[in-house]
Parts: sequence; C-alpha cells; structure tokens
Amino acid sequence: MEKRRLGFSDLYLSVLGMGCWQYGGGKYWGPQNQKDVDEVVHRALDLDINYFDTAEVYNDGESERSLGTALKGIRHKAIIGTKVTPANTSPSVLRQRCEDSLRRLQSDYIDLYMVHWPITPHGIEHFTNDRAVIDTPPSIEEAFGTLSTLQKEGKIRYIGISNHGVKQMNQVKATGVQVVANELAYNLFSRGIEEEILPHCVSNHIGAIGYMPLQQGLLSGKYKSLDEIKPMQARSRHFHHVRGEGARHHEEGAEEEIVEALSKLHELADQLKTPISVFSLAWVIANRNVATTIVGSRNIEQLKSNLHSTYYQLSSELYNQLNEITKPILKKLGSNPDYYENRYNSRIE
Repeated sequence: MEKRRLGFSDLYLSVLGMGCWQYGGGKYWGPQNQKDVDEVVHRALDLDINYFDTAEVYNDGESERSLGTALKGIRHKAIIGTKVTPANTSPSVLRQRCEDSLRRLQSDYIDLYMVHWPITPHGIEHFTNDRAVIDTPPSIEEAFGTLSTLQKEGKIRYIGISNHGVKQMNQVKATGVQVVANELAYNLFSRGIEEEILPHCVSNHIGAIGYMPLQQGLLSGKYKSLDEIKPMQARSRHFHHVRGEGARHHEEGAEEEIVEALSKLHELADQLKTPISVFSLAWVIANRNVATTIVGSRNIEQLKSNLHSTYYQLSSELYNQLNEITKPILKKLGSNPDYYENRYNSRIE
C-alpha cells in the first residue's frame, strides 16, 4: 500500500489508516467483540495498513486497551496515534494521562501523541464539568512544553494536534515546539479545511490526517433517507438541530443539499457499479496533501470493503464530478470544520 510521509517526521503512514473509536465498545457505536478487533488489526497489518488511531476519551479508555490487546506481541509493526483531551493538559495531569495511555496500549512509547481539541475554555468544556479547569485552562506553553519533555524522555516519538485552525496552529508554533500532524474531519460532505487550514498545514510542513471520511456512515451507501440515521450520528451541522440527539449547534443544517447529493451519488454508484463508500474514500485518498485517512472497520468484511478504495482508479473527471455534486453542501456549511458547534461559536479558529 502507498505510504505518505507525515509532515517532517520519519513516519510513513499507509494512505488508509484504521480508526479505532469502536474498539472496546461503548454507548456511541455499541458493543464490539474483541475477537473481531484482533482479527481486523492482524489482517490490516498483513495488508500493509500500519496506522492505528485512537484516543483516551474513546469509550473511556477501552479503545486504547482493546488496541493494545490486539497488538500484543506485534506492537513494533504498527504506528499508533492517540490523543489527550485539552482538559488534561496541565503539566502533572498530562504526564499522568500519557502514562495511562501507555499502560492501556501495553507499550513503552506512543508514535504520535495529539492534543484532541484546542486548549481553550470552549475546547475544554465538553470534556469536564470542573469550572476551575474550564475557566483557567493551562497555557499552551505549559502544555506543549510538557509534551516536549515527554518526547525527550522517549515516551512519545512525535507531537501532534487535532481540530486546530490557522490561528491555533500559529499559537502552537509560537511555543517553539514542532508538531508533525493536524487531524481534521474531511470527506465529500465536510470540505471546510480546503480553503485555509489544509493549505496552511502544507506550507508549514504539518501532515494532515483525515478522519470521518464516510461522515459517520452517511457516505457508506446504506442510507436512502436521512430518517434512517440514528440520532446519535446526526448531531453535526449537516443536519437540522432537532434531528440529532444532544445536538448543540442550533443550525438548520444542509439537509436539502445532502439529500440531493446522496441521490446523485446513488445514481453514480449504479452507473459505475461501485459502492459509494469506495469512491468516497478514494476521493479523500486522491488528495495528496492528506497523509492518511482513518476509517473504522468493525470486522473483516468492512475492512475488505474499505480496502477497495486504495486501488480504485478515480479519474480526474470523476474527482471533479464529485466536487461539483457536493459543492452546494460546502457552500451551505462554510469553511469552519467544527461541525458540532454553531459556526459563530466554533472551537476551531
């Protein structure tokens, strides 16, 4: 499988990475059998997929624990990225959280350790109810200074960020600590990073990692109607705020544009005799400014389906056609890639 260099690091990631949010099971995605996780991880490695992405917050740490179990004895074959929440970035807490992740992963080191969201009160408040932490967050200098120390100690190989905008990337840059990655939502229905954020990453040698390439199932091809989507997966600005369970953006969404685009994508899938999920993933992979795009595979069959995208021949004509089909959604949602907050109250700047 093609590998792409992540920023200025010596990490070369498979263009298709493994999203591990489902591992360990939990409320959001439901139960997940460890036997299936073991089989998927082992087969993925056999197929030359080397990047596995998780976070301390996924299923309250059970995702990391499940991945660690699956990689026992073969840890050296994988590149692991995990994330710490901004609520846990004060020096002493950050160090302990890193140690906790290492323990759950059964590893002596983390290849890529990322700050999950910007270290701001708004970025923190979704991870804790502690007003002291929310109102007086650690400074960016303190947090990234601690990450730099952990790197020097060999506990982490590279430092990264996730869901950071141009202003926030420049704030991190001002600390003097080099980051090699910014993990961001990117798919046919979530193209906000194209205007400013992705070009900034490229010009500053920050590797882009794309997540949510199938828009949490919306681009999987299995939905013919938005009413089929579970409320938990309909919380983003793509949908009217009344549709999503716990939605907090209070916007009307882009449902009309999405229904129209989905109809065209289904027609295209019939014409091409290719699943929507395959050319949707291939579209992301075709952007060479994205080092890897991570997608979840809950079993071997899903893994095989996702793998098709890595060798699917996406012509320039089809690439441009997909851009045109989804342009109305981009126009409606705008260029801010925080799809869970109101665009005027975004965590990404």
